[in-house]
Amino acid sequence: MPSVPDLPGDLVPPRSEQDRWLKQHVAMMCQLEHERFPGSQPVSFGTKDLEKLEQQDYWVCEKSDGVRVLLLVVTMNPNDQSVYLIDRRNDYRSLLGLFFPHHENPKTPLRNTLIDGELVLDEDPRTHYRTLRYLAFDCLVVDNQNVMSRPLDKRYGRLKEWFYKPHATMLREFPGMGQTQPFEIRVKDLSVSYGIEKIFNVDIPALQHGNDGLIFTCVNTPYTPGTDTNILKWKPPEENSIDFKLVLRFPPQDSNPKQPDFHKKPMFALYMWCGDDRGVPRYEPFDIMHVEDGEWERMKASGEQIDERIVEVSWDPKGENWRMMRFRDDKPNGNHRTVVENIIQSIADGVGKDALIARCPAIRAAWKARAAQPARAPPRPPQQAPAQPPHPPPPPFQEPGPLHQPAPPQNVEFRYGPLGPSRWSKVSGPAMVAGMSR
Repeated sequence: MPSVPDLPGDLVPPRSEQDRWLKQHVAMMCQLEHERFPGSQPVSFGTKDLEKLEQQDYWVCEKSDGVRVLLLVVTMNPNDQSVYLIDRRNDYRSLLGLFFPHHENPKTPLRNTLIDGELVLDEDPRTHYRTLRYLAFDCLVVDNQNVMSRPLDKRYGRLKEWFYKPHATMLREFPGMGQTQPFEIRVKDLSVSYGIEKIFNVDIPALQHGNDGLIFTCVNTPYTPGTDTNILKWKPPEENSIDFKLVLRFPPQDSNPKQPDFHKKPMFALYMWCGDDRGVPRYEPFDIMHVEDGEWERMKASGEQIDERIVEVSWDPKGENWRMMRFRDDKPNGNHRTVVENIIQSIADGVGKDALIARCPAIRAAWKARAAQPARAPPRPPQQAPAQPPHPPPPPFQEPGPLHQPAPPQNVEFRYGPLGPSRWSKVSGPAMVAGMSR
């Protein structure tokens, strides 16, 4: 299966004048009082959420195994359009070769826009040719209009009509422009929530990239930055995963118990993020990750730094232990402890594929019953956002540096010895590991 792609573009130096200006600009576009990553985050799907699918209209799509990024279009004047990617670390990358025309006058550029989507690396099964694609599925701002307060169906319509179609038309009329793009752009297909059987049987098998479950999004709720309980991430219970910080703990030497023995296989401690303390991430020990001897040998042979990296793990019910899936260098921290608790609950109280499909007739009947009810008075239109004050001119762009590849710190102090107890751990396991108490 194709690997998760690296992010294209040139990194805007963090904390630089340009970086600060861009974050202020995005906060103003989204009418936010903070400059953090403005994207929404789903919650894990549990048994109780089956009732949500009956009580409200949800749209669903496959959850791609890619990299979540926002696409930012900045247009300061008719002759100056710049495009950036924003990752979950809230780092910005400047892109070249992209242009987005205005939906009314294609000769002029689309104005300030912020799109939500993910980058995937598609591989043709016949030719094995790989294509980097950006799959857009929602929008926050389109052509200077903040649409976050509008329901999903309205936002999705703007995404297609104002953002995607003018760009696709431009590429049909001027195909040479597509040669300069760092990736292709498409809009992700969304289906009604009771149509998941087609997604499982038709859509997912036809994908050219990896699949990581389903995403259900409530149609009638606004776009909410941060954790949004109206966006549900479904995975088979056995495939639910959690992101932790990995810390290596080497056992003591036989001849000198006060010194670590770096020739032995270490304990792979999983630390849970508990928020920041005055800007410094605070972690607590949670559990350990099981690594086979052969896996450890391959890790050493790779030459990669392993300690202090964010790792995605899943729970193996047969071995009753956590198993590594991949490193997550795209994330600055592991999952917060509240998210960990929710995912643990999803593992214990998860909904299987068959149970989800079996609920579809009831979900469809409830949807049709709502649609048959007399139409309610239309909601009052949202107030127009006040005119934005003129922006200060952006700082002069610096000469692009090398492509940023997130890497863990190289000078990491080795840790060894027993793990401290964690009041958050809900996973069973042996009390002693490698002669050390858990």
